[in-house]
Amino acid sequence: MKLVDANVLLYAVDADARHHTEAKAWLDTALNSRETVAIPWVCALAFVRLTTSSRIYPNPLPVDRAFDILNGWMSRSSVISLEPGSGHADRMRTLLAEVGTGGNLVTDAHLAALAVENRATIVTFDGDFARFPGVVWHRPGD
Repeated sequence: MKLVDANVLLYAVDADARHHTEAKAWLDTALNSRETVAIPWVCALAFVRLTTSSRIYPNPLPVDRAFDILNGWMSRSSVISLEPGSGHADRMRTLLAEVGTGGNLVTDAHLAALAVENRATIVTFDGDFARFPGVVWHRPGD
């Protein structure tokens, strides 16, 4: 199972993004494969929040368009959303203790805990996931 970080979703639709080509190619291939692709709601909501923000994009997507894209991904038979299991908060706490910080890594720890719970590989351009022991991650294009 591959767990997709928000940055892959964002780069896949932003033709001007530095990692657009790798993100789009990876996402297109993954969505058309038999492997399970997990898009956690925290990543789905980040996609909608950021792509519709005029503070982030000079030409933000209309909300309806962002949800159409998201629904297109989520409607695929191979795509699921993941819910935290029992012990999720304790797993997050342990992961954050192991890296010695919280703050901006809290959402990453949430995704890392989801990945550990579901034996998933995180697909991301964010190298911070390497800080979490036992978490497997992959950068599209590598």
